[in-house]
Amino acid sequence: MSFHLTQTPTLEAVATDDEQQLTQDIQARVAEAMTQVEAQPTVTEAIETARIAAERFDNLRLAERALHQLAKEARERFDAIGQAALDALVESAARGATPDWKQTDEAAAIETQIRYAGRAIERLAEHLIPLAQIETLRNESHSLEAHARALEGVAQERAEKLLGQIREAVSGEMVLPVDLSKGVSGALLAKAKDMRYRAVQLAREAEERELSYQNRA
Repeated sequence: MSFHLTQTPTLEAVATDDEQQLTQDIQARVAEAMTQVEAQPTVTEAIETARIAAERFDNLRLAERALHQLAKEARERFDAIGQAALDALVESAARGATPDWKQTDEAAAIETQIRYAGRAIERLAEHLIPLAQIETLRNESHSLEAHARALEGVAQERAEKLLGQIREAVSGEMVLPVDLSKGVSGALLAKAKDMRYRAVQLAREAEERELSYQNRA
């Protein structure tokens, strides 16, 4: 490092002059901190709760699509069998013969399947899926909030440790300004801020969806 104090009273000390390498190093340390954070019990629990809620929501959506497909196939079978059953009844009556109710029984069974599939789809669309989505949004919001708090804690610990080291190194100096926003602690705080913002957005969306659900109900 070459400088003249009378011309450069303010100095900036960095681990490397290579900005790309410095950025990569900070990103690597942030990733390491994220791994550390996700191992904390409160964060792990929040992640798992959010995962279970999201999985249930996805399964309900899959169930809705599956029921739509089953209902479609049942309607196609009913269209084919139902018409044939009616024609058979007419033909039996015309001949004065005893009707064969097998086809009509099968058609009635398919019709019942269609009706119950429709009711199940209605319950999914009007109640189960909206409630599961609200729960998913809230749990994801809680998970992000837990991440943010933990990241802020790690950032605070790193900052305190760094400042302690700096105090020891500059014990003979009166003042040494330190800009923590450009280091790992600052990057962690920025990430926590972004997570908290997304958490608030998700919580707000959950509230809006719950209000809409209650109004419909």
